[in-house]
Amino acid sequence: MIDYYSNLIELIPSTPCVQVLVIEKQGSVPTEVGAKMLVTHQGIACGTIGGGRLEKRAIEHCITLLENSSEKNNNGSPKYHELIHWSLGKDIGMTCGGTVTFFFEVMNNNLWPIVLFGAGHVSNAVIKILTTLNCQITCVDFRQEWLDKLPSSEKLLKIRLDDMSDYVEKLSKNTFVLIMTPGHKTDLDVLSKCIDKNFPFLGVIGSRAKAAFLRKELKKLGIQEDLIQKFYCPMGLPLGTNEPQEVAISVISQLLQERDKLCHSKHWKEKELQSIYQPT
Repeated sequence: MIDYYSNLIELIPSTPCVQVLVIEKQGSVPTEVGAKMLVTHQGIACGTIGGGRLEKRAIEHCITLLENSSEKNNNGSPKYHELIHWSLGKDIGMTCGGTVTFFFEVMNNNLWPIVLFGAGHVSNAVIKILTTLNCQITCVDFRQEWLDKLPSSEKLLKIRLDDMSDYVEKLSKNTFVLIMTPGHKTDLDVLSKCIDKNFPFLGVIGSRAKAAFLRKELKKLGIQEDLIQKFYCPMGLPLGTNEPQEVAISVISQLLQERDKLCHSKHWKEKELQSIYQPT
């Protein structure tokens, strides 16, 4: 139980998840009242409600709730809580004749997801401002000493990885991605894995010369020309100086601009839009 709540505390600041709790059962059911688990977009994170087909169905339902963040209850409120009663035979296709009632609780699924690759001076300045906004922030770097310099915030998740590009596969499709690694090679490693993901925002810090270099290298990797054009570099609006704080303002201004454009885009699904944009 201590491990379960430790995982919950670790997930809740920055990772959308669903808690599943068994609140009632009747007949032959392979679980116990009080059993619980946490599920993220990637699947089960910790805990169990008994395994097998019943748990598999519950995990699938959790992921559906996370992916359909615009789904509403009958009263028009977001579906953050749901009580479901399943018959193991009729609804799950099991030979058991019992029934079970689950309480699904969606947590932390309405924040604007922003991921920064690199924890340098500009990232630090960007993150300081982002912590004042309604967003969830993840910063990935291989340098623990630079991650340690980032501001402390419940909205910020710090990830140390030797190969930062490994984290790309963990990103949800509505993530705004900022690439600010220590060098061109690591920028390219991350960018090459992001380029075909169709993220709503993909930017790399640097000059026009750096942009030309990155596009040339992407072409060498066999990336299609239309994809090669789908990232911002230089990143940020054309304002301010090269001081980290002013670069941060220009970058965040562009993020807000691109985020707000999505509310007018017919190509962006409503459920994806709602998970990053909450108009006033």
